[in-house]
Amino acid sequence: MKRKSVLAVSAVLVAASLSGCYVVPIDPRYPPPAPGQSLVMTPAGTAVPVPAPQPVPANLQARLYPLNEMAGKMGALTANIVDSVNGHATFSLSQGGDLLQGEATRVAQDYPGFGSVHRQVYGDGRMPAGQRGIASAAGARGSYVNCEYALTAPNRGTGACLFSNGAKYQLHFGS
Repeated sequence: MKRKSVLAVSAVLVAASLSGCYVVPIDPRYPPPAPGQSLVMTPAGTAVPVPAPQPVPANLQARLYPLNEMAGKMGALTANIVDSVNGHATFSLSQGGDLLQGEATRVAQDYPGFGSVHRQVYGDGRMPAGQRGIASAAGARGSYVNCEYALTAPNRGTGACLFSNGAKYQLHFGS
């Protein structure tokens, strides 16, 4: 009787351990999806490759805070950035009724001349840690701005901006 109980319990344990297994045959008509793709089965039973989701451009606002008397006369400013999520963005702001438009680009750590705006604004070449970038914009009336920044997160950073009239600003963007 004891032997029958042991066999019965063993049979139940083997059946329970194999119940979660399911064998799916590989159909040679459907090659594996390319990297970054997945397969979706249609109601007809055919597999259709679906591309991986792509990053979506982000709209950001940067805040520029005055650091010298000239900037104080202009007041705090807001810039709009449309990040195309590939290291490049459009950069625009309105200053004194003039729309300044340009671009922002992420640059390598050894980008030539990087740090010159920061030195002129803060008096030193130290930059916050992170991915570096530059932004420039110009207006129809001849005014322009050059900025340098460091990303502390994908869409967040700080930096410095220098206007053609000598106004110096601290730059903050992201949330």
